Amino acid sequence: MKACSQCQRLFPLEARFCPIDGTGLRPSADVPIDGDPEDLRVGAHMCGDRYEIRRKVADGGMGRVYQALDRHEQRSVAIKVLHPEVAMDDIALERFKREFELSARLPHDHIVEVLAFEETEDESFAMVMEYLEGEELRSLMQREKLVRPERVIRILSQLAIGLREPHALKVVHRDIKPDNIFLCGTEDGPLVKLLDFGSVRDNSLGAKKLTVIGTTIGSPFYMSPEQAQGLEDLDHRADVWSIAAIAYEALTGKVPFYGVTGPQILLAILGKEPVPPSVVTNAEGFAGVKVPEAVDDVIADALSKNPAIRVGSVAELADRLGHAYGLVGDHSTWAAISETAVGNAVTAAAPKVAAAAHSSRSLGTAAARGDAFAGASSSRTLPSTRGGDAPFSGRGSSRDPFADDDYVMGLPDRGSSMTKYVVLGGVALLVLAGVAVMVFR
Repeated sequence: MKACSQCQRLFPLEARFCPIDGTGLRPSADVPIDGDPEDLRVGAHMCGDRYEIRRKVADGGMGRVYQALDRHEQRSVAIKVLHPEVAMDDIALERFKREFELSARLPHDHIVEVLAFEETEDESFAMVMEYLEGEELRSLMQREKLVRPERVIRILSQLAIGLREPHALKVVHRDIKPDNIFLCGTEDGPLVKLLDFGSVRDNSLGAKKLTVIGTTIGSPFYMSPEQAQGLEDLDHRADVWSIAAIAYEALTGKVPFYGVTGPQILLAILGKEPVPPSVVTNAEGFAGVKVPEAVDDVIADALSKNPAIRVGSVAELADRLGHAYGLVGDHSTWAAISETAVGNAVTAAAPKVAAAAHSSRSLGTAAARGDAFAGASSSRTLPSTRGGDAPFSGRGSSRDPFADDDYVMGLPDRGSSMTKYVVLGGVALLVLAGVAVMVFR
């Protein structure tokens, strides 16, 4: 491995310059590590002298993440070390161990590979993972506000492939959010890696349950109604909801359900309907990036409050979204071809998609006119609950709900106001009970 003397990042032997600061690279053994007086692990060796800690990557609520050199395999790895107080929590430690055990059973084309579970010399525990170069989907969304449809389609297609095996094993991720979707840069477009299986619900026969019934775990903006209530019968369709909420936000720049606090968000999820994506982009007037009306039904079905009538799988969601943009084929095809190829197909299909929408609107107008003669109103209005009290509120509002929600390699900043585990407890459940009856009506 080679290393950068400025930032301490590790690179393959064929690399010549650091892309971050332009510094020429040298063999890692020739690059001394700058120590950190506030973190004695930096520059030290861990786990029986196997891992050389090069730099701190992130400080999260559960632990601290480092980039390290695996001296046995001569590869760059990420090491997540639990904070001392977390390591003393039996449930948190059990979740940490289970994340490793589960990851060892899963394919890693689109799921971060977990390599080892280790006990550290300073009486904590560490998880060793492949080190990923790229960025979280959250960073991309914050930078660009809107994500191009071909990229959204490819991301969902790869997530469908990545979640196929966990869902077949009756494992629910339960914390899918833009911060846990990592985009590795390739010539064909981002390669998706799903992070952080520490909050999973394992519904397989005989699996040990680590969550008390009624406890709410996850990130509020992407939490399904059944997850918001802490229901016992939660299954893979909760992940479908989360991914649909992410697709909505990526395509429109707005979250489908908005609130300033966790309880407000969950109340919106339980009691309101989102503004159709095409209405959001039409209202905002984003030139050339309006969402086709065909997408509205896809998102509405995927965000159904009743899981029994919700889109049944991530694969179905990805397929329907691609077809709404006029694509031919399915998610397996779109995940395998380049983003440019998908984008060209979306552009080529756009006139046909627009014509179909125009034809549908014309038929709707004719029907409305017929109703008008029978004394019915011909106006087309949205239910008053759509989008909440501020119809198009969300990201970009005066208060940025993600300002303190910074995650790297799936770990939140320590002390974040939007922590990984949103445990609302009895008080919030009492608040939610007032609207819970609306969920499965």
